[in-house]
Parts: sequence; C-alpha cells; structure tokens
Amino acid sequence: MTAVRTAFDTARAEGRSALIGYLPAGFPDVDGAIDAVKAMIDNGVDIVEVGLPYSDPVMDGPVIQQATEHALAAGFRVKDGLRTIEAVAATGTPILTMTYWNLVERYGVGRFAADLANAGGAGLITPDLIPEEAQPWLDASDEHDLDRVFLVSPSSTDARIALTAAKCRGFVYATSVMGVTGARSHTSSAAPALVERIRKTSGEPVAVGLGVSNGEQAAEVGAFADGVIVGSALVRCLAGAATRAEGIAAVAALSADLSRGVRNR
Repeated sequence: MTAVRTAFDTARAEGRSALIGYLPAGFPDVDGAIDAVKAMIDNGVDIVEVGLPYSDPVMDGPVIQQATEHALAAGFRVKDGLRTIEAVAATGTPILTMTYWNLVERYGVGRFAADLANAGGAGLITPDLIPEEAQPWLDASDEHDLDRVFLVSPSSTDARIALTAAKCRGFVYATSVMGVTGARSHTSSAAPALVERIRKTSGEPVAVGLGVSNGEQAAEVGAFADGVIVGSALVRCLAGAATRAEGIAAVAALSADLSRGVRNR
C-alpha cells in the first residue's frame, strides 16, 4: 500500500474524494513554489503534483505554459524540482512529480527514480508516455517503490484503457476533456462515463483532471470520481498576484474552497 493509495483510502473512509493539487516547481521562484505547495497542504489538499518545467509542454494550457516559461527563464533546473519535492514531502503529504518524458530520459531514468525516491517523492505522472514505451520506467519505479500514473481520455478505446490502467500504480488519471489543461466554467459531461469505463477494468482509484476551478465544480466531480485534480486554477492564483505573499494567500483560499467542495459534494 503506497502513500498515495493510503490518501485515497483515507478520503474514501471519510465519504469523499481525494483532492489533488498541482503547482509547478520554480514559480514564482523556487522558495515561493515551496511555500505555495505548503499552503495547499495546510488548506486541505490530500495529494500534491509538483510539475517540473519543460520547454515543450504540449499538454499544458497557457496559464501553466507561461508559469513554466517563467521558471525556465529564471534558470530552473531539475535539482530545484527535487529540492522542492524534498521540502514539501517533509509534511508527510504524498508528493507526485508531473513531467514530460524527455526530461526524465535526458536525466537518466534510473538516476531520476533514485533521486526522486531519495527526495521523498511518491511517484511520477507522465502525460506523454504510453505503457508500451515505458519499460525502463516500469523497471525503475518497481526498484524504488514509486507510483506510476498514466493518462486515459474520453477517446481511449476499452482495450487502451485496460492496458493503461493495468500499468498504473497509485491511481489512473482520467482527462475529462480532449485538449490542453485549463480552468473551465463547466466540468466535462464525458467524465462520468470515462470513470465508469475505467472502473470496469481496474481496481485503482480514478482521479479526474482538466477543468476544475472552484469548490462547486470539485463537489460535482467528487460525486463520481475517487479524486479531483486541480492545476491551472491554482497556478492562476500565483500568476495573477501582485506579490508572492498575495499569490500564496490566494492559493490557500482556493485550496480551502476546493477542500470544502470535495467534503460537501
């Protein structure tokens, strides 16, 4: 039983879904990102995704793209991401890393897995890696007891869902819409059906991402999914703030609203 699964089980025992919050390392700067992640945790986020900025973030929408471009322009390096993970993992909250596969491959798959585990990371979310091409990561994650989260979408066939879910450990990431990340005014109508399709093939928890931006939407998604993933709305709190302190306060307030949402679905 991994720390991520334990967080899902705890939420389930409380009659709710788990709240998963995403923020990129290095934005607005390394220390600011650490403080912002801690603010999420202090205000009810159960599992954290720490994004590693990458130069070609094909799945990310404009809010996250601009944040990661800012971090890279300021000199962000993978070691800064590992320092971020180590700092926030000390809270005891499961910390997953989300990044594109080329970054891991260039760093060295085995080396990355070892360094991630040593920093206290719980596992890795790989939006652009498919299970058929993931054997080096499957081996490394087994060696270092790390979770591995792959993505499925509404367009995935039943065979693709079964194959992908079978390789997941921690949870299955269900992208609720076709397209890039970004907060939306309405949640996806395709998400409930996708969650049910995944559950027919897997006993792993299913978390839904792409689009949730407030507590009301979190409650809506939490009514049918095991986890609610929020990213762009939290990043926007930092991006739209005049000062680092104001941004962190906004992250804290939104996290509290989302936490109330999953608890009052």
